[in-house]
Order: sequence, then C-alpha cells, then structure tokens
Amino acid sequence: MGAQDAAAVVSAGSALDEPARGRPNRQSGEVVNALKVRDNVTNWLHLARIYVVIAASVVGAVWVIESARAGDISWWWTLPSTLVAIVAIGASQHQFGGAIHEGTHYMLFANRKLNELASDWLAAFPILTTTYHFRLHHLAHHQFVNDPERDPDISQLQESDHWLDFPITHVEMAWKLIKQLWIPNLFRYTITRARYSALGHGHNPYADPANPGTIRPLRAGLVFAVGAPLIVIPLTAMGYATAVAIILPLMWALVVTILYLLPDHHYPRTRLSPVIPLRYTGIGRVTYLAILYGALCAVQLAGWGPAWAYFGLLWLVPVFTAFPLFMILRQWVQHGNADRGRYTNTRVFLAGPLVRYAVFPWGMDYHLPHHMMASVPHYNLKKLHEIMLRDPEYADKGVIVEGYFGHHDNAHGHPTAMSVLGPEHAPKTRSAVYVDNAAIADADIADAAGIAREVEASLRRD
Repeated sequence: MGAQDAAAVVSAGSALDEPARGRPNRQSGEVVNALKVRDNVTNWLHLARIYVVIAASVVGAVWVIESARAGDISWWWTLPSTLVAIVAIGASQHQFGGAIHEGTHYMLFANRKLNELASDWLAAFPILTTTYHFRLHHLAHHQFVNDPERDPDISQLQESDHWLDFPITHVEMAWKLIKQLWIPNLFRYTITRARYSALGHGHNPYADPANPGTIRPLRAGLVFAVGAPLIVIPLTAMGYATAVAIILPLMWALVVTILYLLPDHHYPRTRLSPVIPLRYTGIGRVTYLAILYGALCAVQLAGWGPAWAYFGLLWLVPVFTAFPLFMILRQWVQHGNADRGRYTNTRVFLAGPLVRYAVFPWGMDYHLPHHMMASVPHYNLKKLHEIMLRDPEYADKGVIVEGYFGHHDNAHGHPTAMSVLGPEHAPKTRSAVYVDNAAIADADIADAAGIAREVEASLRRD
C-alpha cells in the first residue's frame, strides 16, 4: 500500500497502532512492534498439527469400518467412531479456516508469495475456497466491523437465516443451537458462505461495480469440480483405469486452457488487488482438484478400498455439518450483541484446548486484541492482550468471556459465551464508531478513493 493510498484511506485515527491509545510509551511500543514480526517457519508447525489430526481421524475411522467389513468387529462400532471422526475433521477444517485467516492478513508467512500459495494449497483449496476471496470479505469485516450495511459477516448470516436478533435470552440461544443440528440449516449456511469466500459473490464494499467480471471462469471451474467426479467415479467403480487416466487429464487440460485464454475482462476487479492474478489462482484450484481426484481414483483402482466413498463420508460430510456448526458458534459469540466501538466490537474468550481447537482456531479466542491490531500473528495475541490490559480503557471496556454454556456470569465475574449475548450484556450506551483503516494497511489497494467513500459513508451512518 503506497503512501498516497494510505493517506487517502486512513482517516484521523493515526494512532491506530498504539498499544494504548492516548497513553503510548516507548517501551510498550517497542514490545508491540516486536510482536508484529512474522517469519517463514513457525506456522509450518501449526499446519502440520492440523494434518496430523486429520490423518489420525481418517485412519481410525477407516480402520474401524474395514475391520467391520472383514467381520473382525461389530458394525455397531462404526457409528461412534465415524461420528468422532466427522467432528474432529470438521474442527480441523475450521482450523484450516484459521490458517486462511492468517494468510488473509499476510501473517501466515513473511514472504508474500509463500503466504498466498501455502494458504491456498494447504488450507483454502482443501475446503473449496481461496485466500483472496476470503480476504475480500474478511478485511471488509475488519474495517467496517458490525456495520450492518458493510460488514459481510452480518449480511452472510442474514442471507443464510443464521443472524440472531440480539440481545437474546439463554433459552432462545439454546433453541438456536439445537436448530443448528438440523442438517438443512447447516447446508444452507455452507452454500451461502461459499458465495462469499469460495465464489467471491455477495455484497462487499470492496467490489468494483464497473468491473464485475463474468460467470465464465466460475462456470469452467464448477464444470471440473462437479463434472469430473460424475464421470470418473463410475469409471473407477467399474475398474476402467485407462479411461480414467485419459479422461481426467483431458478435462483438466480443457478447463485450464479455457481459464488461461479467457480475456481479462472476464475476471472481476476489486478495490483490493490480488497477490496472485485470479486467472492463476483459478488454474491452481482446478489443478489441486485434479490431483485430489486422481489420487482417489488411483487408491480405489489399486484395490485399497472405496476411496471416493471415504472422501464423501470423511471430508464432504464434515464440510457441510461439523465445520459450519463450529463457524456459527464462533461468529455468534465473537460479535453478537456488540456495538461498533473500538474496545467493544468483540471480546476475549478463555477456553480449554478442545474448544480452542474446534471453535476458536489460530488465536481467535483473543479476538479483541486481534481486531485492535490485526498485524500481530495469532501466536502473539495473548501477549498483546496482556500489554493492552495496561490501558485503563481497554481493561475497563474490554469483555472477557469464560466458558461457553451457562446463563449466569461465573465466579470470576466473567460472562459465559451464552450469557454475553443476553440483555444484561447488551450495550448500554453507544460507543463512538470505529472504522479500522489499519486493517488494510498491508493490502495492495487498487481503488483508495472508492474505499475512502465507503469509510465516510460508514461513519456518517451513525
């Protein structure tokens, strides 16, 4: 982001990066700057942990099912083991969302190209999205947090009928949670979410109305994503290895050629420039799917088991069930029943390791310090929170949530995730509206003037 672009977008809050606004000191400023440092090593370990959990879940579930097929154990064992695997894999898919979140803020790795490629290939493509499309709606969420007209998280929840009319009672919250276990509700949420973070559709303040692109790149990608399995799965089941070996690469080559040759105007432009051109991200996503489909066919044709069936059961089922359930639980409590103030638009969550893994991945439990300083990597957010507590206003206004269930505050005086959404914790007064222009400081701005107009309109709204 160039100096002129920054000047056009960042308004009067030039102290946005201060650890305690209005109370900066040299020592705390140096400590905070040190927390912003990112590298090209640390997050490989965090990514590896996700893959270990997924591998263990898949191997365990498949072993139980294959043992039942062989008659070694009762089929009754397959139900609990499969359910545990679906929940664990859904939580791990949510972990992928956390990795994409870091990539969205350019914090997964210090090298920008590595950041984008690793985020896409190791986290986004496996859950059928891209880092850039997620970035478009997530940075808008940061900059215009809780603005009902510009925060895509709100409009996405409203479109999928998952938005709650806050404040709500604990009984209403419990009923809403029960309703989320109805599979069609989770399916609707996933489809709506895909329009925002997988397909790049949906209302967004960073959209360029003059250059919306066309449906052709999307259509070409969907033809391969959906059409290829419809063709190769039956061929694989019938053992036609040669046909699969010819048809799958031909379909991939045809779609890649189309994506490569499409004129530029078919690809949408936005007010945030992509790190990697959309043309090549689309080619990368199709290539990832081709490799995945080829591997599934090869495993099944080699006689090592019904790979496609296991893929559907242990990957696609979690994508449409456990994964969205964990996302909904997080979205509701992070910003529900909050206002647009700098210290009051979200919260800090104290939770155990299992809840952190499933519901608050990659530092999303320390969501208030993240929203105040989105340039600090997830593994330093707890330290940032401790520094921010030196700011009397942060310590006074920031809400710390402890535990998820229960409709009363706990013994420490902290609300639970359910009680913080209730009337007793609804904003009593309206805080000054906070537009977080610093959230896009690392982004490549293509239309600073357009974003500045959105900022002005957002501030004027309240």
